[in-house]
Amino acid sequence: MIFEKILKHDKYVFSLCDTLNARYDRIQTHVPLYSNKRRLVGEIDILAYKNGICDIYEVKCSHRISKAKRQLKKLRKLMSIRHRIVGKTFFFCGESGTLISV
Repeated sequence: MIFEKILKHDKYVFSLCDTLNARYDRIQTHVPLYSNKRRLVGEIDILAYKNGICDIYEVKCSHRISKAKRQLKKLRKLMSIRHRIVGKTFFFCGESGTLISV
């Protein structure tokens, strides 16, 4: 048997997904974003769809909202280039369990 250790960050991602399941039609985790040259430029922690609009959730273990804001701004820009309608962006601090709309 092979046992894989689940990272603390992933535990926070999955626990947030459990609470979001009732609100959204579809939820994706760890979604990679690639540039036009097929290089990995980012990863979305949680992408949640409701009626064709997607919300982006950035999960951090500690309260580093300034880094999350920069990442969410970049992700929103990349998603809009790909012609997806981005609704809201959120920051989730796993340590305190707070969810903040950014």
